[in-house]
Amino acid sequence: MTVAHPPVAALPLSAIRHWVFDMDGTLTVAVHDFERIKRELAIPVQDDILTHLAGLPAAEAAAKQAWLLAHERALAGQARAAEGAVALVRALHGAGCRLGILTRNVRGLAQVTLQAIGLGDVFAEQDIIGRDEAAPKPSPAGLAHFVQRWRVDPAQVVMVGDYRFDLECGRAAGTRTLLVNTPDNPWPGMACWHRTDCGRVLAEWQRKDPPTP
Repeated sequence: MTVAHPPVAALPLSAIRHWVFDMDGTLTVAVHDFERIKRELAIPVQDDILTHLAGLPAAEAAAKQAWLLAHERALAGQARAAEGAVALVRALHGAGCRLGILTRNVRGLAQVTLQAIGLGDVFAEQDIIGRDEAAPKPSPAGLAHFVQRWRVDPAQVVMVGDYRFDLECGRAAGTRTLLVNTPDNPWPGMACWHRTDCGRVLAEWQRKDPPTP
């Protein structure tokens, strides 16, 4: 059983040197129609898609996972970058920060998506963790991989995402958490920082502002 830790006390964003990003809806404009996916795959509306598929008999799970993968592949090549995402990632990369991707998609399609939005040259393959490399978020397993690979204290890592699974994952792993691309914060108390988009994050990072919640 994983133990969820409260958000770590805030630092200036400029002090963070290890950044792990969610993919869809964080670095890209969100396009997944999860309600449609659940209808197509006969998944109850209240269920998480990946958790539901993992609990099905092997043959049924394989068929539905194949449909899901084909659907995701069709979307990956058409991905569009979210506001400020490319500039933020390139600025961090240029400053020598360690960068990772932690997605509930598969690694291969994450690479297709990164190419589509102009970031295919930034992330090492070993620093792209998908659902085949680690238990999907909100499990902290993927973040634990980065902490171990980078040999860093979890509190020196920030998990950046647009959904509660990203925040739950970060809390469980003991990292800092940054919520982006949501006008309001629907999950108060779970994010160390909340910014409306990656452009705002970059502007604050470049100004070396003092911490704000």
